[in-house]
Amino acid sequence: MANATDTGSIVTSDSSDATSEALLARILTSLDEDKAEDVVQIDLRGKTSIGDYMVICTGRSSRQVTAIAEKLIERLKAEFGRGAKVEGKETGDWVLVDTGDVILHIFRPEVREFYQLEKMWVPGGAA
Repeated sequence: MANATDTGSIVTSDSSDATSEALLARILTSLDEDKAEDVVQIDLRGKTSIGDYMVICTGRSSRQVTAIAEKLIERLKAEFGRGAKVEGKETGDWVLVDTGDVILHIFRPEVREFYQLEKMWVPGGAA
């Protein structure tokens, strides 16, 4: 079992067992289980070194945005022994979950519309 250290909302892990594809699959399943809406998956491989994939989704309310993030973090820790860096959970408008290989943005609808993050990464507005 991997050694994980909880430092507030930042959890680090020594586990490198999970491939980025396995993490992505579990994240997408978790989002589906928690009723996230408008899920967009962006392949970052060869475009940037920040990660292999980015996932953007919407929660209907601040409470749902926060719950989606919390449940995902619990599942990743339990199933992969892997933690994530988390930002924005306190307000629930935009939560960033960074697993290293997969970066997840969970937005309230108005905030997602305002930032239009997908347009930065998806060519030709295909999102």
